[in-house]
Parts: sequence; structure tokens; C-alpha cells
Amino acid sequence: MAHANKILQSLLQNLNLGSSVAEFDDQLQIARVDTSAFSDIYYDRVDLVPGTKGSGKTALFRIFVDFLPDTLLKSRKVVIAHGVQKQGDSVFHAFKNQFEKLTEDDFVSFWCIYLTSLAHEQFVKGERYQDYLKEAGKEVDAFRKACATAKIPEIKATKTLADILEWALNVIRSINPSLSYKDPATGGEFQLNLFDQSPIDHKEKLGSQVSTIPTYISQIKIALEAILQKTNLNVWLMIDKLDEIFPRRTPLESRALRGLLRVMRTFMSPEIRVKVFLRDDMLENILSSGDGFTALTHVTARQSDTLRWSEEQILTFVVKRLFADENLCQYCQVDKHQLNASAEYRNECFKKVFPNTVHRGPNQSSTIRWIYSHTQDGRGVVTPRDVLELLTTARQKQLDLCLADSDGSSPDIIGSTAIQYGLEELSKKKRQTYLEAEFPHMWPNIAKFVGGKTEYNQPALQKLLGKNWEKAVEDLVSLGVLRPKAKNKAENYWIPYVYRKGLEVSQGRA
Repeated sequence: MAHANKILQSLLQNLNLGSSVAEFDDQLQIARVDTSAFSDIYYDRVDLVPGTKGSGKTALFRIFVDFLPDTLLKSRKVVIAHGVQKQGDSVFHAFKNQFEKLTEDDFVSFWCIYLTSLAHEQFVKGERYQDYLKEAGKEVDAFRKACATAKIPEIKATKTLADILEWALNVIRSINPSLSYKDPATGGEFQLNLFDQSPIDHKEKLGSQVSTIPTYISQIKIALEAILQKTNLNVWLMIDKLDEIFPRRTPLESRALRGLLRVMRTFMSPEIRVKVFLRDDMLENILSSGDGFTALTHVTARQSDTLRWSEEQILTFVVKRLFADENLCQYCQVDKHQLNASAEYRNECFKKVFPNTVHRGPNQSSTIRWIYSHTQDGRGVVTPRDVLELLTTARQKQLDLCLADSDGSSPDIIGSTAIQYGLEELSKKKRQTYLEAEFPHMWPNIAKFVGGKTEYNQPALQKLLGKNWEKAVEDLVSLGVLRPKAKNKAENYWIPYVYRKGLEVSQGRA
């Protein structure tokens, strides 16, 4: 028994499930799960990828920018250029005061310039693409000349993200031609006069909105397209982490993101794609702001379905991470080729690590179904981040149990006690890092459920939430904190399992 416990301790100590934060996940490529969203991006069927927090947007982004550039270049003739890396949010925050002064139309210009700089820096100057560019010297010179005319400086050293932002904002300031600015490269004074003043030629009409697009940016786009046509390449400009660079749920965020969505329409062409990974609640907030968005159909025409994970996909996600560990793979005698090929075999391998059910007794759901249903929010959304958080905590709890009982041995590598503990800790974390941190304007209503019951009918909700209870319930349902038990609104609402421990609720009706 003691020997078996030692083996289990060793397996648990060395088991690396990866990080629930995609930027730091060293298992991402090894344990990748190809979803429909992946294939839709790979084959250039979509440009806008919405998903809830933790649904895998950044994981998808990282797969394309970190692991697939060479593959895409060779097989699809696609160049990957990307912005807003994991370090980028703090740099964006440094420019917050300058962003506050920009209008939505200014942000259209800003994103055009920002995307141009990404293409310039990562494609035209990128070492990976120099062989392709050898025969396009004339087109590259024209592109660089257009950038210089637009006051986007050409320097030999690699531009930092801060450089790109500073220059983009310098160009935007030129909207008032009476002002002069210091060129950060030379220290000298110059006056920017970037915008075409003609009434029609370089304007895009969006319903009642008319936005002036920089003339020289139009010229840059044409020059970039000429390079791509000459080299038989396409460029994908990919942007992620937008929930971390502007203050959440503010007019600034709305202006910035509406500007970006408009640019997705105006800057793209058959050779240039702008691919944006965006939180679904942010997209809903932008579109429901009341300001209208007449060009929306042009954007959503190439929008993927909101990222959703089925129970089978979550099972695949879990077993791929478990058996990326060679020691565990050998201990459980897992055939990796069969693991990738057979859903039935993946289920068998899952049971080599976990108990068949979390609770004893008849009619209990399988452990994977229990994990799936207990990490679901009120909208029915399960994210790989939450599942990974639960299992990572469960692994640590199981190790603690082994260390506390050196003579004992668990029948499972990760048992039911550890799994339940993982859910409790996940629930507490979601309260702190999601509900309280990201929805402070909704927290006063959420807080009214703390210490209460799991089920509420309409009279109980009206009593708890007060005069505007119907709007409050609508908001809480959209957030996933409450879930109607049936489509009929007269039915009870209940708090999903994933929030129960965090909100300290007890089973029963209010």
C-alpha cells in the first residue's frame, strides 16, 4: 500500500496539465483540440471570432501566431502578422489619456495605421519573408514611400509596440492641421496633414455616419496589395486580448472597438484579412449601445459561431493534457495513436485516472458529465479554462491527501473528494476574479443572493431585487448567474453549480 502511494505521489507531483491562462500554457500545442472554429480560421472562412472568457480565443490566437506561421506560409501562402501580445496590454494602458481624446472616427484611422504598422514591421521587414520579397523591390519601395508620406517613420531597428502606438497616435493628432508635433525619431517639429479634404472620393458612408479615411492609408493599402499580388501571398492581421487594453464597459472601449469593427470592413481585401478574437459580451455590449451599427452585416458575414465546447470536446481536451505526460501515459498503458483516433478509447483512458462517478449510488452521471454539468454557467457555456482550473486544483488536493496518508492508497489517481474540492475552489475564484472584478456595476444585485438559496420564483426575485427586478433578472440571466428552469418565465430560476460555493448558497427554494 505504501509503495502504491509513493507511485501515486510521484505521478501527481510531475503531472503538468498546463496553464488555464493561454499565454503561459506550455501544453497548448501538444494537447491541441481542433474545433470547427480552428478549421474555419485555417481555411479563411471567418474573420471575427467571439467567445466567452476562457473559451479558448487566446489559445486559438496563439496556435496561429506561435505554431503555424511556417505551415500557413508553405501550404496556404499566408503571412501572419499580429498585434496585442501578452505584454501589450500594459503598453496600451500607458496611452490611456491619449486614447480618451479620440472619437470613433479617430479610432477608425488609428486602427488603419496600427494595422499598417504591423504589416510593415512583421511582413515587409520580416526575415521569414525576404526570399518572397526579392522580386517585389519596386512594390516594396512604393509601400515604404506611402508609409513615409503618411508620417509612419522607417527605422532600421525593430519597432516596439510602444513605437507603433506612439506613431499611430501622432498621425491621428493631425486631424487638426493647425497643430505641430515632435517626430519621435528626429526630435524635430512637423505638421501632419494626412486627411483628404475632398467631399466624396475617400469617404465611407455608414448610414447617417460619414467617416473620413486617411488618403495616404488608402494608398498604403493599395501598395500593400501590390506587394502581395506580386509575391502571390496573403496577409492575415490578427488581434487578440482586446478585453485587457481598454477600460472595461466604458465609452472609450465602445468607441475603440466600434472603430475596429468598421476597419475590418474597410481595410480588408482578397489579399488582406483582419482577424479579431473578441469576448462575446463585449461584442454584445458594442452592438446594444444604442448608437446603431449599419455596417454590421458586412462584419458578421464572416463571423464564426460563438466558441462552444461539447462534452466530447471537453473529454478530448482533458485526456490529451493528461496523457501528454509520458509517465502517466506509461503507467496507464495508453496508446497515443488510438487516443487521437477513437472517442470510445478516450473515454476508457479518462476512467484510468478518475472514478466512474463522483458520487456513490444509483443513477449517478459519469464523472466527465458531472464535471461538464457542474462547470456550466446559466447560459449552458462550459469553458476549457474552468475545467482546467478545476482539475489542476483537484490534482493538488489529491497530492495533499496522499502526503497526509502515506500508508494509504487511493483507488483512483484523482478521486471524487479532490474533484469536488476543485469545483468549490473554482466557484470561489469565479466570484472574485469574474463576478466581482469584471462586473462591479452588477455586483450589488448579485450580492443579494450571497448566503441565500439555489432556487427562486418570480415573487421571491421581486422581493429580493426590488422595483427593477425584471431588468436585473434579465442581466443576471445574460451573465449566466441565473438560469431559467424552463422556457416559461413563470418557472423558477436557479443558480448554476459553478457559482454556488462562491455565493455561499444552500440547496432549496427561497
